[in-house]
Amino acid sequence: MLKRSTTGKSLSAAEKRLWSAAQVTAFVAALAVIAGLLVYPDWTLRLAWFGVVPLLPASFLINAGLWRGLCPIATANTLGAQDGGRILHGKTLQILLVVGMMLLIVLIAGRRLVLNTQGPVLAGLLLAIVAAAFVLGRVFRSKAGFCNSLCPVLPVEKLYGQSPLLYVRNPRCVPCDLCSTDGCLDIDPVRAVAPKTRPLDWMKTPFGLFSVAFPGVILGYFLTSDYPAAGAAALATSIFGGGLASLVLLGAGTALVSTVFHLPVRKVVATLGALSIGTYYWFAAPASVAAFGGADLLGTVLRAALMALVSVWLVVAIRRAA
Repeated sequence: MLKRSTTGKSLSAAEKRLWSAAQVTAFVAALAVIAGLLVYPDWTLRLAWFGVVPLLPASFLINAGLWRGLCPIATANTLGAQDGGRILHGKTLQILLVVGMMLLIVLIAGRRLVLNTQGPVLAGLLLAIVAAAFVLGRVFRSKAGFCNSLCPVLPVEKLYGQSPLLYVRNPRCVPCDLCSTDGCLDIDPVRAVAPKTRPLDWMKTPFGLFSVAFPGVILGYFLTSDYPAAGAAALATSIFGGGLASLVLLGAGTALVSTVFHLPVRKVVATLGALSIGTYYWFAAPASVAAFGGADLLGTVLRAALMALVSVWLVVAIRRAA
């Protein structure tokens, strides 16, 4: 029978106050964004999609724990969590993880269909997610029911947070209570993404397939436009087709290179993560600057700075994998 882990030093009183204040602030800010999506949808959509969201991937490179410690949806999940709630493990956990990956891709497509332009729809979706996280926290122990399983952001947290540049104390799970027994990002970012196995075996896992397909999904998103300028069929072809093409072409290339050069799985996963986030920032950096009226030169500079951050992260990740 699983026993609660007592590993991990508890936060000091000052650290608890600081994190609590930050979590409350983030939760209030999220409520303000939801209200803004209803009252001032155009301005709030621009702030959300071109201001807030582009900050998250870079923060995951630094340490995904920064966002996991502040995330307002995680606050809702843990607010309702029960100490004696169910532990997630085995097939149930794996199914929910796969559902979370699928949800992420569907939501990316949903941005082009409606979420980029319809503030009330995005507000309703966010409220539904917060409510679901709270309810699941009443059923499953700690973060098992949402943050460590069903959350659509979790696959990206894992992919970009596999080799954090800085150490960040975990404010929510000290001591660890083993709410989900396999692949927890908070316990071990490396094993959560790439357990010790051959690259070819890892690529056959759900997360391996996601990691190979994700660069194509990102590229497909940026190579199309919002509906109705791009029809639904064109959107599906670009985003889902991009993922499928990446799965086939990048998957074959990755399998070949990893076999020929005998690359360890950690180097393969780090390279795929860098490719995904590099593709994202190549397009997102200038788009974010342009959304707020910035000059093209500023967009180019921001892109270069973010590419440099991704490069540093990749070098560090590969050195750690040696």
